[in-house]
Amino acid sequence: MKAKAIDLRILALLGAMFLPTFAVAGTTGTEFLTLYTWINGVATGYAGRAIAIAAVVIGALLSVAKGNPIPILVGVGFAIFLQYTPTIVNGIMTATI
Repeated sequence: MKAKAIDLRILALLGAMFLPTFAVAGTTGTEFLTLYTWINGVATGYAGRAIAIAAVVIGALLSVAKGNPIPILVGVGFAIFLQYTPTIVNGIMTATI
């Protein structure tokens, strides 16, 4: 049993050694370019702004109804997340070493 665990660890190590040679997904290929462009346009365009405003308004209404500040904070957090996430993801995916 112990030898099998060591064999799996060696196999995982060898697999991890060759993994960086396949890490080109953010810089090549156009298979998902139209999907990425559409999702990025929705998130950063007027639809994303409308969703962010709706999250804040719904959070404010729930906060007033419950007398608890957590829903408005969640709505504001979601709006901030929706605003900055496409930029962060794009920066991470296009980063080169």
